[in-house]
Amino acid sequence: MAALLHPQRRVLAVCGDGGFMMNAQELETAVRLRLDLVVLILQDDAYGMIRWKQATDGFADFGMTFGNPDFVPYARAHHAGGTLVETAEGPVPALAQAFREGGVQLIAVPNSENTRVLVDELRKHA
Repeated sequence: MAALLHPQRRVLAVCGDGGFMMNAQELETAVRLRLDLVVLILQDDAYGMIRWKQATDGFADFGMTFGNPDFVPYARAHHAGGTLVETAEGPVPALAQAFREGGVQLIAVPNSENTRVLVDELRKHA
């Protein structure tokens, strides 16, 4: 909606992979409407925020991990651009390139730090 309301602005959607997959079909809508939109997916193959909440409430880690599609071909199958970032230095140039290219661009960033940061570190300070 931000891209529809403000077509002159850069629009970036930052999503976890679980949240993205709950609404992944909207990639087709964004392409069909010819929006300029960059979608950044933080990929940890889990429902990270739900997992964090369950862990902080003392619940067992059950059913929170899943397999993802390969996001780059998924984006391209919807006629969007797709980029996989494979280094810690990669997100900034990938974002710059995506905004230069315009249209709908998806950037997947593998992220293995969610459990350490959202569960282990927070538990130490709770």
